Amino acid sequence: MWESLAIAVALLYAVFFLESLRVREAAIRIAKEACRTHSLQFLDYTVQGTRTHFARDAQGHARLRRTYRFEFSEDGIGRRAGSVVMLGSQLESLQLEPYRLS
Repeated sequence: MWESLAIAVALLYAVFFLESLRVREAAIRIAKEACRTHSLQFLDYTVQGTRTHFARDAQGHARLRRTYRFEFSEDGIGRRAGSVVMLGSQLESLQLEPYRLS
């Protein structure tokens, strides 16, 4: 009995971990594309998960809302912050800190 419970918990943890990696990779792709669209330099290795909690989507289903922060540069010298909020595996919002247009 306890072995079955331990296996089930381990499987649930593995599914959660793999889903989190998939959503993080999607958030990175979205951030990179936004930087490319605005002619900004996406700074690799700056993406970090800052918050994870439950929220409801438009249909009322409970989903995980994950917030990821990243950094970008408009001139290659200064750093600016941005964030991507994912609700489930869908983009909920993308924010870029104000930057100087060149």
